[in-house]
Amino acid sequence: MMKRLLLSIVAVALLAGGALWAQDLTGNWQGTLKAGKDLRMILVVSKEDGRLQAKLYSIDETPQPFRVSSISQDGATVKFAIDLNGTTYEGKMNADNNAIAGTWTQAVTSLPLDFSRATKETAWDIPAPPPPRKLMPADAEPGVEVATIKPNNTDGSTMQVLTFRGRNLITVNSSLADLMMFAYSVQMKQIIGAPEWIEKDRYDINATPDVEGTPTADQVRIMIRKLLADRFQLKFHHDKRELSAFVLTVGKDGPKLKPSQPNGNLHGIGVQPAKTGAMMFANNSPIPAFTSFLQSLVLDRPVVDQTGLTGRYDLTVTFTPDDSLFNGHSLGFPKPADDVEPAPGLFDAIQQQLGLKLTAEKTQVDVLAIDHVEKPSAN
Repeated sequence: MMKRLLLSIVAVALLAGGALWAQDLTGNWQGTLKAGKDLRMILVVSKEDGRLQAKLYSIDETPQPFRVSSISQDGATVKFAIDLNGTTYEGKMNADNNAIAGTWTQAVTSLPLDFSRATKETAWDIPAPPPPRKLMPADAEPGVEVATIKPNNTDGSTMQVLTFRGRNLITVNSSLADLMMFAYSVQMKQIIGAPEWIEKDRYDINATPDVEGTPTADQVRIMIRKLLADRFQLKFHHDKRELSAFVLTVGKDGPKLKPSQPNGNLHGIGVQPAKTGAMMFANNSPIPAFTSFLQSLVLDRPVVDQTGLTGRYDLTVTFTPDDSLFNGHSLGFPKPADDVEPAPGLFDAIQQQLGLKLTAEKTQVDVLAIDHVEKPSAN
């Protein structure tokens, strides 16, 4: 009797083990995220050296996949994260191994998202990747073929967009100061002798370069410099001033940075709300572009890069904003819920999460001394 009982227990264990083993996550899963409009998602899961890896397609938005930073399966529980845009997902797989019911969380917004295993009959087509972008010649110094500059009277206090769409440079709600800070990689305190309107007056700009191809970030800067000289009649000279600045260095334990996969010359940097505060992210970014973003939009003084790092990186920093950041504007970041531990302040977050260190110092800094500037000429 005892022997039969033991054999039964072994049989049950084997069946249970078989059920767990059968819950194989690899393959294509698809589901629709209802986020204002329906967004079809395809999660492609594979194994490499015994470890799960994945990429996610949002096929109604872009043919380019999002790289899944981490994915795990613990019994029926499935989790994955996309660090670059602050997305997490957690769901439960059913016993038939063909559906996952779960929740998609991005920044502070959580939405239901259920996946079903794709079959030959039900699978959505994954869009073909676009052809490689034709790059602007490396030695090109683009000017402006044609540009429209329109006043923006929406009372916004910060630049909302600076990007390339197709062949055109687009800015929304940009001040002359914003454009100078980007074009010359300086902070507002490095622009001296300028009239007040360069910060207050705001414009929407649409400009076409006079050279074909996708520009590098440096070529975008060259183009904007020529636009400012032509349409704002901007003239200045360089000088040196001792200013309070932040110096960015590598921490004592080394950098904690993820090198980017090869992805052309353009980079993206931004900030968005997070459950524990705010999340700053960068994609395909060199460190000088990151410091330029910090000094232009986040901090109140110049940021000097002394890291010696020359690569391009994908990075995220989650931190709790305070009144010293973003020129005192809250930017709508919500306070963490009472049961959520807030993220560290920006300086601690950069050190803990990136392995870099920001320190305040007085140092000699290049400044732009304005000789002449005018409000933009008519279109």
